[in-house]
Amino acid sequence: MKRLFFTVIVFFGLALQAETIRLAVAANVAFAMDELIAEFNKTHPNVKIEPTFSSSGKLVAQIKNGAPYDIFMAANMAFPKEIYDSGLATTKPIIYAQGALAFFSSKEFDFSKGMELLTDPSIQKIAIANPKTAPYGAAAVEAFKSAKIYEKIENKLVFAESISQTVNFATTAADIGLINASALYSSKMSEYKEGKNWAMVEDSLYEPIDQGVVLLKGAKKEAESFYDFIFSNEAKKIMKEYGYLLP
Repeated sequence: MKRLFFTVIVFFGLALQAETIRLAVAANVAFAMDELIAEFNKTHPNVKIEPTFSSSGKLVAQIKNGAPYDIFMAANMAFPKEIYDSGLATTKPIIYAQGALAFFSSKEFDFSKGMELLTDPSIQKIAIANPKTAPYGAAAVEAFKSAKIYEKIENKLVFAESISQTVNFATTAADIGLINASALYSSKMSEYKEGKNWAMVEDSLYEPIDQGVVLLKGAKKEAESFYDFIFSNEAKKIMKEYGYLLP
């Protein structure tokens, strides 16, 4: 009986020691996050990581309205800078990865045409993330304008709330989409082939997508460990495997 009582005490003691770290994460990182958490938990088994995925602009609004996040991993540098300048972060924005744009469709297309492909009459709907709240959407619009096709395809655009929803739209509500290249490295996307279903967007058409992170004001002490982990060789290896460039 004493041994059972001791076991119960130890169990509840460990449960009380476990800490939950809440992350506000740009939707494009969702595809790599499971592996990042698993790697982190190898050395921090009692820390639970709870990510919330959305567009960076929406996450900024949540943070400003008091959402209890510990870390903000954004899809560009402007949004975490806004949080830092508002006094809501204790660290300056630092680049943790660079994202890239890719064409994607469940249909097969001749991607050798590049941006001109989007002007083809067979393509009626083009999915992109909302450029007002999602940096990948803003990058897509920038690429259209750089290629001088924006006015030709503007009426074809279908706006998703986030880059992850853009991936869904590209297989359902649209003929093609401009998505985060990292999504293509997910096991769920293995049925789609490079050159047939997807291709990289020429990176000279848009500014590098520098993704920034900040530690938020009032963050739990354990959050500092995950913040440091983001810049570790282990985390960088995972991000690279998901198609991100490293600063």
